[in-house]
Amino acid sequence: MEQQEVNLKNKGGRPKKAVKRNQLMAIKCTLYERRAIEARAKSVNLSVSEYLRELGLTGKIDSRNKTLPPEVLTLKAELKHLGSNMNQVAKKRNSGDELTPLERADLMVNSRRINALADQIKSYLQ
Repeated sequence: MEQQEVNLKNKGGRPKKAVKRNQLMAIKCTLYERRAIEARAKSVNLSVSEYLRELGLTGKIDSRNKTLPPEVLTLKAELKHLGSNMNQVAKKRNSGDELTPLERADLMVNSRRINALADQIKSYLQ
């Protein structure tokens, strides 16, 4: 008697959660109460469902900071821009081409910006 091998092919998609929240609860409230609940949930960076579940189960809300501060996002964008510029210079140098005076000046400006960013990071972390 042959054993049939079960073909467990991964069909892709989102993986199954260990604990699936599939129970729906509805509450009745006024428009004012709804707006107040939504505002409080937004102030602690939670969805309304997460906010009400946490409040109902523990009786308190721990503030969660899901987003990065604007200073960090600005710093990240600046570093990405500088990295792109440095990559272009390195590509040109590796291909054997010489830098034009304009490119040399741009390189000096980028060098100063990197030093300024390093000083900003140092002052932010202190």
